[in-house]
Amino acid sequence: MTSSNVTQGAGQLETRGIEPVPENECNGHPLQLFWVWFAANISILGLPLGATLVAFRGLSIWQAIIVAILGAGGSFAVVGIISIAGRRGRAPSLTLSRAIFGVRGNIGPTIVSLMSRLGWETVNSTTAAFVLLSLCAILFNTPVEAKSAPGLTLLFIGIFVLLTLCVSGLGHATLLVIQKTATYVFGALNIVVGGFLIANIDWTAVFNATPAPISAMIIGVGTMAAGTGIGWANAGADMSRYQHAGVRAGKLVASAAFGAGIPLVLLITLGGLLSVGNDHLASATDPIIAIRQLLPTWMAVPYLLTAFGGLLLSNNLSVYSAGLTTLTLGLKIKRVHAVIVDIVAIFVGSIYFMLIADSFYGPFITFISLLAVPITAWVGIFVVDLMHRHYYSPSDLMNVTSSSAYWYKGGVEWRALGAWAVAIVLGFSFTTIATTVDNVLFAGPLSDSWLGHNGLGWIVTFIVAGGIYAVLGGARDRRMALNEMSHVS
Repeated sequence: MTSSNVTQGAGQLETRGIEPVPENECNGHPLQLFWVWFAANISILGLPLGATLVAFRGLSIWQAIIVAILGAGGSFAVVGIISIAGRRGRAPSLTLSRAIFGVRGNIGPTIVSLMSRLGWETVNSTTAAFVLLSLCAILFNTPVEAKSAPGLTLLFIGIFVLLTLCVSGLGHATLLVIQKTATYVFGALNIVVGGFLIANIDWTAVFNATPAPISAMIIGVGTMAAGTGIGWANAGADMSRYQHAGVRAGKLVASAAFGAGIPLVLLITLGGLLSVGNDHLASATDPIIAIRQLLPTWMAVPYLLTAFGGLLLSNNLSVYSAGLTTLTLGLKIKRVHAVIVDIVAIFVGSIYFMLIADSFYGPFITFISLLAVPITAWVGIFVVDLMHRHYYSPSDLMNVTSSSAYWYKGGVEWRALGAWAVAIVLGFSFTTIATTVDNVLFAGPLSDSWLGHNGLGWIVTFIVAGGIYAVLGGARDRRMALNEMSHVS
């Protein structure tokens, strides 16, 4: 991997891989990260999240707003906390994780993270291709079914992944500029679409709705957190590693919490308003079509463009992060080549699910949702470790041999890996795996408990992982204790 000696500008190729960024290149500020997280969460697909709160949980709109603030904003505050590690260690999240799990023990969390990234990127790509098929059907009367128009399907998948590659491939500086600029464009389109959706709100029902019990709000907070910030937590340091050393931790937390929280709270609220007395949006198999049916016919084109743009902005950030995670596995290639490897993987996956497989969303999303359990366990351990680790050794992060300070025993920090494994087992004990309502593949022994029935097993996973790790004393590198003291920031 080639290391850059100068800061790359927008439009220039970022040649740095996962190696820590030198201090003289760290000139970033929190407002940049605000726009990155804002852009990644501006997708109109946030509407179904709010719809489920009202239609299925029975929350009033005021309760839904509180839940959105606590769940979405609060979970992205966790993303901001992990961003602090990026400012301290100057390396991507999963690279810094080597200091916690050991250079070999970290392979497990890294693979899980990469699988999750590639999975959701495949969802983004297939959904975007379906959006373009719908748009083309409106404008040119072409088939809307993927298998009825394989050539168009291949073209539209290719367009989406190529646009993603143009941003994610160029790297950090380009990503910052594109995400901010595109936010204005697609943010304006979201406002226009939202304005027309407001016409469908039953305001009488909204103001007459009976509040749900507090327990329903607690469940809602957990659901929103699991569906928003927790999935992005392992990308926090990927974007913050270029932040200036003088940036305060609180500002990093705020940039993520407000950057993602503002669009998510607005979209979740609108989705909730639309679903008062009407569960159509919440129960729809395809939310893209369900939202379109609420709009005037002539709004179909700007709406579909809005949906496409939101998916693209989210994918830009995800693929950039996935490229860094791929390098952390030990591939000896340049960062841009790692991005290309990821792009090829999601291109092939999208082709399979759109043109070959008989079904897609249900089984596949069930699978990648399961990855939230080990990711949540990783987050719990990482956050606890961050409480006392103020310094990461750059050379040891990149050294995967037995001479690394992060080799521990056989390349593994067993306290961290053990806590991770125990938390995963317990997390799956609360989990139900089903492809459909009637086709349950696995039900954990605690899946019928209140926590399991309401999908809150991930909270137990988070607490148990961090708690066991803390009780065992963490992975503090004693040989570097004095060095850490001199680098406390």
